[in-house]
Amino acid sequence: MRIRGIAETDWPRLAALETEAYADLSLTEGEELLRSRARASAGTCFVLDLDGRLAGYVLALPYPRFRCPDLSRPEQVAHHSDNLHLHDLVVGEPLRRRGLGTRLVRHLTDVALGRGFETISLVAVAGKEPFWRANGYRAHREADLPPHYGDDAVYMSARVATAGRLLEGRRAV
Repeated sequence: MRIRGIAETDWPRLAALETEAYADLSLTEGEELLRSRARASAGTCFVLDLDGRLAGYVLALPYPRFRCPDLSRPEQVAHHSDNLHLHDLVVGEPLRRRGLGTRLVRHLTDVALGRGFETISLVAVAGKEPFWRANGYRAHREADLPPHYGDDAVYMSARVATAGRLLEGRRAV
């Protein structure tokens, strides 16, 4: 298993994983919108490669705090920010609940720390707020989210150093 940058040949499978994960929630963006997110920050977008098979991915891009991508529009410009927004993290269905998502988050946190980001933000959907809260993220209910994220969506953030320490403690487990 290895985490690597996204290759051109990964996009059809990446888009299929996104559809599998979000179709029931009406949160799918499709390949072109996902590509636009990755173009905004290729150095913070990765895939999980299991023996040559794409098993998951993470798309993250610099974004101003308390803002997030509009799911209905492509990214037009790369943002300059000390906040790294974890836009999407998916692990394929048969491999979930095996710690692979945590490995992707750990890798992203290490990259964020190395690149000088101060915070990582995300929008918790589908009832995932408790998971992210347990991993050091704090809800910011005052953040104005685009309507496409759904009624239960919650903007959350963590200091990179805090998230890194919590994940470091989980390495030993």
